[in-house]
Amino acid sequence: MSERDALLLNYLMDDEEELNSDLTVDSQSVTYNTTISGDPLQAPSSRSVSLRLSDREHAVHEGSSSRASTDDDMVDPSTTGYATDQDESLDEGANHYSDFHTIDWLKDIAKDRLRHRSIIKKRKGTIPNKLSSACDAASGWLIVFLIAVSVGGVAGVIDIAAPWFSDLKLGICKDSFWLNREQCCWDNENNTRFDDSESCSQWATWPILFGIGSVNGAGIYLLEYVMYCTIGVLFALSAAVAVKIFAPYACGSGIPEIKTILSGFVIHGYLGKWTLLIKSTGLMLAVASGLSLGKEGPLVHVACCLGNILSYFFPKYRNNEAKKREVLSASAAAGVSVAFGAPVGGVLFSLEEASYYFPMKTLWRSFFSALVAAFVLRSINPFGNKHLVMFNINYYQRPWYFIELVPFMGLGALGGLFGALFIKCNILWCKLRKTSRLGNYPIAEVLVIALLTGLLAYPNPYTRKSASELIRELIAACSHESSEGICDYVNRTAETAHRGLSSSAIGPGIQTALWQLSLALVFKVIITIFTFGIKVPAGLFIPSLCIGAITGRMVGIGIEQLALANQNLLIFENLCRSDQSCVEPGLYAMIGAAAALGGVTKMTVSLVVIMFELTGGLQYIVPLMAAIMTSKWVADSIVSEGIYDAHITLNNYPFLDNKEEFTHTSIAADCMVPQHHDPPLAVLTQNSMTVASIEKFLKVTKVKGFPVVISKESQHLVGYVERRDLRVALDNARKRCTVMPESRVYFTPQYPADMHTSDQPSPLRLRKIVDLAPITITDQTPMETVYEMFRKLGLRYTLVTHNGRLLGIITKKDILRHVASLENG
Repeated sequence: MSERDALLLNYLMDDEEELNSDLTVDSQSVTYNTTISGDPLQAPSSRSVSLRLSDREHAVHEGSSSRASTDDDMVDPSTTGYATDQDESLDEGANHYSDFHTIDWLKDIAKDRLRHRSIIKKRKGTIPNKLSSACDAASGWLIVFLIAVSVGGVAGVIDIAAPWFSDLKLGICKDSFWLNREQCCWDNENNTRFDDSESCSQWATWPILFGIGSVNGAGIYLLEYVMYCTIGVLFALSAAVAVKIFAPYACGSGIPEIKTILSGFVIHGYLGKWTLLIKSTGLMLAVASGLSLGKEGPLVHVACCLGNILSYFFPKYRNNEAKKREVLSASAAAGVSVAFGAPVGGVLFSLEEASYYFPMKTLWRSFFSALVAAFVLRSINPFGNKHLVMFNINYYQRPWYFIELVPFMGLGALGGLFGALFIKCNILWCKLRKTSRLGNYPIAEVLVIALLTGLLAYPNPYTRKSASELIRELIAACSHESSEGICDYVNRTAETAHRGLSSSAIGPGIQTALWQLSLALVFKVIITIFTFGIKVPAGLFIPSLCIGAITGRMVGIGIEQLALANQNLLIFENLCRSDQSCVEPGLYAMIGAAAALGGVTKMTVSLVVIMFELTGGLQYIVPLMAAIMTSKWVADSIVSEGIYDAHITLNNYPFLDNKEEFTHTSIAADCMVPQHHDPPLAVLTQNSMTVASIEKFLKVTKVKGFPVVISKESQHLVGYVERRDLRVALDNARKRCTVMPESRVYFTPQYPADMHTSDQPSPLRLRKIVDLAPITITDQTPMETVYEMFRKLGLRYTLVTHNGRLLGIITKKDILRHVASLENG
């Protein structure tokens, strides 16, 4: 079991206390490695603590007239019968969350509002303050602009390098080694048309480079076979070794973790600079190795890495995790934008699939980020054809007919079946990997899968080429110049092709292509199940599109021949008109590709937009919508989760899906801790404990936070204090020698004046670290309400009371355990 898996297991399976307290004090700041009930909390400054949700700060949202208690608004001793003393506060600059824990959305949002109000007040002053306010207002747009430019640049490099590395398995361009095979073999008279490499004099295969010659033969074939497999295995090995040594988080797609991070979970290092470097370089090598994976999904991870790194240059986002997640949402949109050349689809993907908190301003900035990233990628022109779309179709004017919705929805059903099959089989294999010795040998697993992929892929011309190239060929319409086997029709002439009469009886080339595509389909489905999840950067978009495109092309050819043979039937009467082909198989390939991807990911609106931006087929939105919806319905009837949500569940990430409904009938008392058989909840009393008793209390407990009550007898709730805040406050007081072990600790704003006498040690006031307005519910609150509170408010915990008396606490992991027990029991 890896260190990450062990920490996640501790997070979900321990009781109220997950990890031992680990405090590191620095001269500049305090870094905490503990959390309350599994949820990390940054240490607020002396001012932000007194103004956060304690002292009713939550009532000041959006112009409330309630007064918040500030450092300048403390109780005047002259007006009361109590004396006051200086509160112990926490060091400035403490703003770190612990690894594998959740951020406090409410506190971070309140903290940003406090910062914003402070800037607005200063804006009315001097010119420097006005400039500072203007810079703060513009920082949100500036950071998404920088992210978009960076994402576009990195994506351009990956799009240029990955095909070059991939074609290196087959040969090299003699005169211009930096060109890939397609660019090397462009027709000299038309630099946008790819010339077949067999007649391309500029492209040198490995037998030619070794001086053996280019005459076909067993020796030539064997040498090409060996070089294809050897180079592919070396690329896969390089990517796996780089991931294992330098950045273990760079493996996989990254989208499940990105969704979890955007929901508020903290995974330190997952969006770091080493992860960015290894993910980018490893992605190029993994794609070039020939493994059944794509680079589109990991580009979302790369984009979020860039967003996280650039956010550290802006204090507004560096010091506020909730604000940082707004930037990461815009980064995810930019990642999809450059992955598919689909800026609008990128925004919708971030909204529908990735983001957890998506306010309107994040929508605008995501749109701007996707736009700029697409523009930068278009300026780089990585495909060399002045097109932003990856798979540009050439049959825009061909209409589709109502009767074709039947096979389109049939393809949707097949896509849903494939998606459900893939999810079940892939999750079973990943579980086996995690629970068996196989997980201890990630590099060996990559080597075996890469070798099997190369050995089985090379003999079939449709699996030998890259997945992107195969998809481009499958969704394209045939012309009289087409030399591919899937375009080998009988009596195909330039005149009939010019008039659009491409429908005719299939020739021997198509017959051969059909069984080759059938073998390719079986091979792609099986090898992708084992490939997704290995320890190299691996996306799932392109393999799913490829599997769907193969299915769609074969179905399209079958429908075409059926319509051609039965032109006089009523249902085919409009299909086979004299001025056009009966059926366009390429359109069926495009529909099948969308259906397969929809079945695997359960995406709907964003996938439709991505597909028409990806292909330029705006006319075919309705068929795409019908197929994708059918795919989702069929897949939902078999499995409830998409592939990314299934991997979130597999990795035990604390993710409450905002698309799921809580359908059980239970109340808060059924979920809270403690239950009847559990030990009582650890609490602090407001004015009856000493420093020594609290120190002893901290040693014998591991909980990350304590409710504060009036007394242990009454159990009436006063507030909530976090373990790390309490620990730091005691350490600070001890450093200044202001307290002794016998000093009384007060968690209330006042204490009796006669306590401060010469024969008694100075009391310690800790009012500032107490949240006097914690979120509370009654024990009879329906769990549907509790579930919605945690999901929509981003809560980390809520206290359970009955008539004002404390009964227990509910955390996010308690809800996850409760839901799992209800579903499994």
